[in-house]
Amino acid sequence: MHISMTYLTVVLLRSGLSYSIGRVFKAFRGLGRDRGGNVAIVVALTLVPMIVAVGASFDYIRTYNVRQRMQSDLDTALIAAVKEIDTDDTDALKEKVADWFHAQVENSYTLGDIDIDTSNHKITATASGTVPTTLMKIANIDTVDVSVASAVKGPATSYLNVYIVIDTSPSMLLAATTAGQSAMYSGIGCQFACHTGDAHTVGKTKYANNYEYSAAKTIKLRADVAGDAVRDVLDMIDDSDSNHQRIKVGLYSLGDTLTEVLTPTLSTDTARNRLADASYGLTSATSKAATYFDVSLATLKQKVGTGGDGTSSGSPLKLVLLLTDGVQSQREWVTDKVTWKNGQATYGAYWNKVAPLNPDWCAYVKNQSATMAVLYTEYLPITSDWGYNATVGSTMASASWKSTYGGTMQSGVSTSITRRDYIPYALSDCASSKSLFISASSSTEITAGLSALFTQYLASVRLTQ
Repeated sequence: MHISMTYLTVVLLRSGLSYSIGRVFKAFRGLGRDRGGNVAIVVALTLVPMIVAVGASFDYIRTYNVRQRMQSDLDTALIAAVKEIDTDDTDALKEKVADWFHAQVENSYTLGDIDIDTSNHKITATASGTVPTTLMKIANIDTVDVSVASAVKGPATSYLNVYIVIDTSPSMLLAATTAGQSAMYSGIGCQFACHTGDAHTVGKTKYANNYEYSAAKTIKLRADVAGDAVRDVLDMIDDSDSNHQRIKVGLYSLGDTLTEVLTPTLSTDTARNRLADASYGLTSATSKAATYFDVSLATLKQKVGTGGDGTSSGSPLKLVLLLTDGVQSQREWVTDKVTWKNGQATYGAYWNKVAPLNPDWCAYVKNQSATMAVLYTEYLPITSDWGYNATVGSTMASASWKSTYGGTMQSGVSTSITRRDYIPYALSDCASSKSLFISASSSTEITAGLSALFTQYLASVRLTQ
């Protein structure tokens, strides 16, 4: 009796793992030939239960795999359907869920109840089915019932506040195209349309500053392109929320501090008007003298507040779209306390301050359950300019980034990298995810980039069950 129970224990522990069914039967045949004691009787009494136990392990594994596939199929169907919750009636959506679901399955299970909750922009559904058994049929168990449930909602169908933050520092006054940069340089020797600086006489015409020249020559600047990019996003909001009931948009300028140009509103027309009116400071007609991300993003934290779950206007999801070149800077940091020797500028007292933003400052917003998306308008390398070479063109090591701003560089990136080349690393860390960071250099890329970030965010969904 002791020997036979040992055999049975081994069979039980290893069934469905390392023993095949053939080996189990071989073990029982060996026991059947044993004439010692009551072994044969024990084998006879336990043979069927043991076969059922072995079969149950295989059937359980098969059922588990079917259930996992069923869950994946249901999730896929709901994710596809939730993006159209505002464009179809309930019956049409239920039909679409069923179509998407059945397109995935192998007819081994069926779709159960579907619930469309349009008030909360949520779809829930269940799926059920049966899995045929193998050896468990000996115990008259022909099938095993399985069922799964899923619920999904997404930003495209939720209440949402969009905070569009535009860098209005002088670097955004760069001519937007290569042709425009060439025209600026050949005319006044500078690619930037700054509002401060020397007056110019070109031919017989006098210009008070670089910007006046660019305006007279109708040269489009990056600040103008930023406005185009925002207008494209406003058009997308109109498409996503045609009744203007769910998505609010706010406008902000970022410089030495953050200025709220427009508190989040459902009116995209109001946003367009503020964007075009130079008096609100979002056009190329004005710019800020400095960019302090530590100050501006701390202020933005107060403006954005804590993100909600998107189920109501009082608890909206919150998305920040930041358009910037990512450099903490001030014009005087380049020129102040600089001495010259043999035509070369010596080290300025504040050159280390001109550096990429510290991504930790973006956590002010991200830690409040808000999403940060970043469009990097690539900083133009001007290697012929001593000011560029002394600051952004110099190394991260010379910036003393850790002691100056508390920044920690990404592991594996050498401190000999230029500050300009480290900007995309810093800004990608600023974004909530790598998929919500885009680098753009041309005017076309900048205009398309902000829309791409907004589309990427709207395309994300959340499985809630």
